[in-house]
Amino acid sequence: MTRILRRRDIIPGQTVEMVLHAPAIAAAARPGHFVILRVHPMGERIPLTIADADAAAGTITIVFLVVGTTTARLAQLSEGEDILDVCGPLGQATHLTRVGKVVCVGGGTGIAAMHHIAKGHAQVGNQVTAVIGARSADLLLFEEELGRFCHEVLVATNDGSRGVRGLVTDALRQHFAAHPDVAEVVAVGPVPMMRAVAELTRPLGIKTVVSLNSIMVDGMGMCGACRVRVGGEIRFACVDGPEFDGHAVDFDELAARLTAFVSQERQSFGCLGACHG
Repeated sequence: MTRILRRRDIIPGQTVEMVLHAPAIAAAARPGHFVILRVHPMGERIPLTIADADAAAGTITIVFLVVGTTTARLAQLSEGEDILDVCGPLGQATHLTRVGKVVCVGGGTGIAAMHHIAKGHAQVGNQVTAVIGARSADLLLFEEELGRFCHEVLVATNDGSRGVRGLVTDALRQHFAAHPDVAEVVAVGPVPMMRAVAELTRPLGIKTVVSLNSIMVDGMGMCGACRVRVGGEIRFACVDGPEFDGHAVDFDELAARLTAFVSQERQSFGCLGACHG
């Protein structure tokens, strides 16, 4: 059992942040790591990237979008209640070295996951620029938190309500024009966004790392559910990743696999609503 110490709705009805009492995980967690959790004894296991960790306080922070049965059940829990199972830290940590200028790009709830990675780059001495995007200003996450350690935070919104009107790639393109010496780009968020970032940086020859939130079940490489093709070879996102070279990922195959169980997910979510209706 893992106790929920703090809970807040970042975006009411959509996005929730939880601070969990998990001393062992917090002590070992590094940027890029994730946890696998289970809310119900008969429920599925889902991966969530660690958005922040405080070893001294013994806490980790998770942020999730309510999109299915498990995240809906998780969102129903309150401060002081326990999550049934939380396992981690899992995956390979972000490779952090001092390279100079690094741009960390986040979209949707991927901004929260990117936060921990951006903080890690800042801590090793890189000059970090954050580029975050959402459909509108009210859906932006972690702008204030990123501003505490990033050199600058650039914003893009689809409707132009904040920052650049357009996509994160529009803000990124402007940044590259002013800073041609960017050494590395990290992108975390929806697959189409990560793919677009990788295609933008490819002709520029900028190293680009993407974090793949593919389907995971056991989180330990035994089931093979999270397999992805990288550089023509099959890799497992849970043990080989979740971070990979964005220029080598087969995004067509990844996108197809991520939609493989959409109908079953909708059926399960509908059953949850009927049970609580």
